Amino acid sequence: MEQTTIDLVQKSFEKVKPIAPTAAKIFYSKLFELDPSLEALFPSGDEAMASQGNKLMSMLASAVAGLNDLDMLVPVLESLGKRHVEYKVEPSHYATVGAALLGTLETGLGDDFTLEVKEAWTQVYGTMSSVMIGAAN
Repeated sequence: MEQTTIDLVQKSFEKVKPIAPTAAKIFYSKLFELDPSLEALFPSGDEAMASQGNKLMSMLASAVAGLNDLDMLVPVLESLGKRHVEYKVEPSHYATVGAALLGTLETGLGDDFTLEVKEAWTQVYGTMSSVMIGAAN
């Protein structure tokens, strides 16, 4: 992965961190809009979803920070992929999650969501989801 890609993802995520709870709400709203059946995989209730959103943003922050050391990040992603099997996550769900993530970034970053930023996130998410899917099989 090129350093410019990593830099674009890390710098853009810094702008998301201050709005993390809102970004998480946007993400799950987009996710369930794209595939309402996925809602059954998550806890119900505002408090439970707020907790889930915190987990999501924490995981994303760790993954984004870890892009500079893929040898350390890959085993973490593999473990996460294996755990997601227990949550009934299927390989096809990763594309929907990716679309929801990009939509969230577009909403959250506004004009800062440039084509270059979108391409960087697309590449990074593609790599991360491929590792997770591979570990789940």
